[in-house]
Amino acid sequence: MNAPDRYERFVVPEGTKKVSYERDTKIVNAGSFTIEREDHTIGNILRMQLHRDPNVLFAGYKLPHPLQYKILVRIHTTNQSSPSQAYNQAITDLDKELEHLKKIFEEEKSRFEVKPRDY
Repeated sequence: MNAPDRYERFVVPEGTKKVSYERDTKIVNAGSFTIEREDHTIGNILRMQLHRDPNVLFAGYKLPHPLQYKILVRIHTTNQSSPSQAYNQAITDLDKELEHLKKIFEEEKSRFEVKPRDY
């Protein structure tokens, strides 16, 4: 078959950056991030987190092609912020949110763990 190997979907090739940034030359405080080896899962979560930031005027993402394993995230901010600051803040906030979710999950899981019985 002509399909690429499955590992190409998630293994970043050597010498390739996971995230790269390109400033928009036509719009002030706008730019695009290319995130390698990611898909709609990360794109949509990141977009929604960026929308929570009051300094973000626009945040969107797209997959350029189904066989290209990368997403393009476009961010336009107010003068109080930059796309890089908004992106970094969104990643930090998502990291904290996921850590909190993991902590709560582990606490609930430990409440329902089955203890071995002595017969």
